[in-house]
Amino acid sequence: MPSSPWATSVWRDRLLDARTPDGHWEGELSSSPLSTATAVSALTLVGGHEALIRAGLRWLAANQNDDGGFGDAAGCPSNISTTTLAWATLSMHDAPGLSGTAAWLEGRVGDLSAASISAGIRNVYGDDQTFAVPILTHCALAGRFGWDQIPALPFEFAALPPASFKWIGLPVVSYALPALIAIGQAQHHHAPSRHGLSRLLRNLAQRRTLDVLESLQPTSGGFLEATPLTSFVTMSLAGSGLVDHPVTQRGVEFLVASVRSDGSWPIDTNLATWVTTLSINALGRDAFTTAERGALRRWLLDQQYTTIHPYTQSARGGWAWTDLPGGVPDGDDTSGALLALRVLGDDPDIRAAATAGAGWLIDLQNSDGGIPTFCRGWGKLPFDQSSPDLTAHALRAWHAWRTTDPRIDGAMERAVRFLVREQRADGAWIPLWFGNPWRADQTNPVYGTARVLECGDLLPSKARDRGHRFLRSMQQADGSFGTIEETALAVAVTGDERGARWLLERATMTPSPIGLYFAKLWYYEKLYPLIFTVAALEGLDET
Repeated sequence: MPSSPWATSVWRDRLLDARTPDGHWEGELSSSPLSTATAVSALTLVGGHEALIRAGLRWLAANQNDDGGFGDAAGCPSNISTTTLAWATLSMHDAPGLSGTAAWLEGRVGDLSAASISAGIRNVYGDDQTFAVPILTHCALAGRFGWDQIPALPFEFAALPPASFKWIGLPVVSYALPALIAIGQAQHHHAPSRHGLSRLLRNLAQRRTLDVLESLQPTSGGFLEATPLTSFVTMSLAGSGLVDHPVTQRGVEFLVASVRSDGSWPIDTNLATWVTTLSINALGRDAFTTAERGALRRWLLDQQYTTIHPYTQSARGGWAWTDLPGGVPDGDDTSGALLALRVLGDDPDIRAAATAGAGWLIDLQNSDGGIPTFCRGWGKLPFDQSSPDLTAHALRAWHAWRTTDPRIDGAMERAVRFLVREQRADGAWIPLWFGNPWRADQTNPVYGTARVLECGDLLPSKARDRGHRFLRSMQQADGSFGTIEETALAVAVTGDERGARWLLERATMTPSPIGLYFAKLWYYEKLYPLIFTVAALEGLDET
């Protein structure tokens, strides 16, 4: 297909027009029934926020699926996690939609008892208690059932040195430490252990772990800038008689500040750093004036963490997904920032930041050669494990700054070996933080495979060929590879003409819920289709 500079420029201009007045991108995350349900429950238990509660309940009623259940975002099928949370919240107020929600749950788990719902939740999350226990705790705090079917979270472990966490087998992922503390405190308050020694240890650890929780809370009040996590912490403390505790009050301030005009809450405030680096890398250097490159350079350098992070004890040098204080440095965003800095220039300040960032990624690399999200070595639960998409992203970032650290060559070799091992028999790679809610296993092999294939010649030819064959096998009769996002990512690495034509025919860039958050909480970001399409078409114009 001949390249189409005009078509590319249309999408490029739309993406450039999506910038904030400060010159970077902020995007917009989908509103979430799950976030709205948890926020309404938290504010109900705190008291005094009737207008926000009524608006949230109205939004939930208007966004209930036809089958009576709730999905995580518009267009998402109903699922047991969000529907259970909505059921508990609606029941606190006998709100519209409650009977349909109850009927949906009864059709999946049977009677609405603690045992039945707990079993249904366990079927979704298995041994990972990161999200399962908060859901059940929410139900208990809403008065739907007691605490006997809720696994106890050992909040007393949070009093130990952070370096010990990966060795003691915490039942939640690394980023859920605030939930471990607050929910564990609520369990201890409402159903203290019958074992005398455990009860004594938890009594002794209460004040210390509350101090730890307070030290983890950012100035915005929002843990990870995430409504669900902040709501779980806030409702747990409020439901344990700690309404006036500083953590509770700052959590409430965050919830009040982050509600949208229609009464809903998103899963997180924004992904500003992430969508900015994606946009820079999609557009390329020539899309910006010298002044614009300078402004983006300054903004991006300002987002790099130059101190040890209090939440994860992360070293200096990484980037988070957001420019807000609740962010935490992670492997994917650090890789994206390093690639964006390469687009923007190579002056001494950029090189110093890139050197620190590349080294930060090396120190994050697991012994298996892969890159996890936040913390090296946790690896026991899915969202702490090494993943192909993050590893491929780091591989590209290291290659871009290969001369900055003598350790990079060894890190790249280990990463390539990991990627070869992780390739499935059908040639696909499975990503961690992205999925497809309509697939039976909810994975997104198109996204994962396309992201790994962006590494190009850094991968062995055999692995590349198998990956390309897999993508070709996923192409549909109309030329697409699924959603706009999936098609654009596939076109970017395959140069497929039919897929490109399909993209050019999209009059609107309607986003799909392909992102995952907080243990399989689906979301969409309105800029993803536009960013990925620009990257795909820009690549075609270059060929």
